[in-house]
Amino acid sequence: MLLYLADYLTQLYSGFNAFTYITLRAIMGALTALIMSFVLGPVLIRRLITRQIGQTVRTDGPESHLPKTGTPTMGGALILAAIVISTLLWADLSSAYVWIVLGVTTGFGVIGWIDDYRKLILRDPEGMPARWKFLAQSVVGLVAAVTLYRLADSPVETSLLIPYFKDLAIPLGAGFMLLTYLVIVGTSNAVNLTDGLDGLAVMPSVLVGGALGIFSYVAGNVIFADYLGIPYVAGAGEMMVFCAALSGAGLGFLWFNTYPAQVFMGDIGALALGAALGTVAVIVRQELVLAIMGGLFVIETVSVIIQVASFKLTGKRVFKMAPLHHHYELKGWAEPKVIVRFWIITVILVLVGLASLKIR
Repeated sequence: MLLYLADYLTQLYSGFNAFTYITLRAIMGALTALIMSFVLGPVLIRRLITRQIGQTVRTDGPESHLPKTGTPTMGGALILAAIVISTLLWADLSSAYVWIVLGVTTGFGVIGWIDDYRKLILRDPEGMPARWKFLAQSVVGLVAAVTLYRLADSPVETSLLIPYFKDLAIPLGAGFMLLTYLVIVGTSNAVNLTDGLDGLAVMPSVLVGGALGIFSYVAGNVIFADYLGIPYVAGAGEMMVFCAALSGAGLGFLWFNTYPAQVFMGDIGALALGAALGTVAVIVRQELVLAIMGGLFVIETVSVIIQVASFKLTGKRVFKMAPLHHHYELKGWAEPKVIVRFWIITVILVLVGLASLKIR
């Protein structure tokens, strides 16, 4: 939105031309989202406390979590609002990719809000029934998948890029839509499963989002894309502004969500963040790199799958409790230790993913 204003003001003063650069708008987007989170966070927390919208804690989980009962939740609304408003202010709204990623992020945020609303306000322990929740996620994911497929201008934009190998890609054709659907819905639920400790999910989301912003900038620049041997996707550079807004909003929320948390983000935040990361990864053709950088989310999800499968098949549990972060808590690790060590693992994985830009 402000890009159009800058274009107009450039006629009066050439200095406003600086705002046409994606890098500057990304910085401004991150700062806008960060400041919004800082300013609106205390207001939101007070309102959640007043309305008694607090977290319920599983009695069969770690005993250290019991004092968290009643901590305000649904704070992910702050993340969602900061991302959307900041992106609308600083991104080029003529880009279809901007509207697609905003639509997916908002759509999954609404699904999470409905689930949280039913659990916390209507006091329905089931929340949004699983089948309806999955159906709603599938509808949003498939709409995005079909739209992105129809926007593809070349075969490379519907191919699966193999990282660390030069010019190695698997043409998917219409199968691109299935891959897109799985990445968006899968990443959304993976982040949601990881969101079990104070700041555990939001910081890795910030790190992965920031890295995807770098991939976006490179993929949207024909010179850099050619030099680094990755697919050029016209208009993908605007995803850097969105990723910067996501990172700024996430860091702002972490100010209140860090241990001991003043507020939890709930499904409204976790589902939206995961869907956002998945959508950007698809747009810039880095689905496998997302799996590497977001390895924490993958491991947490796999731990749940293994636990459920093992118990159903053998009656025995592989982990003391799933997802994996609870396993380490029950082994005696303090919550901050689990969180920080998982953050460190994510930093390492993000660096490994970024290395794929040059190692080919």
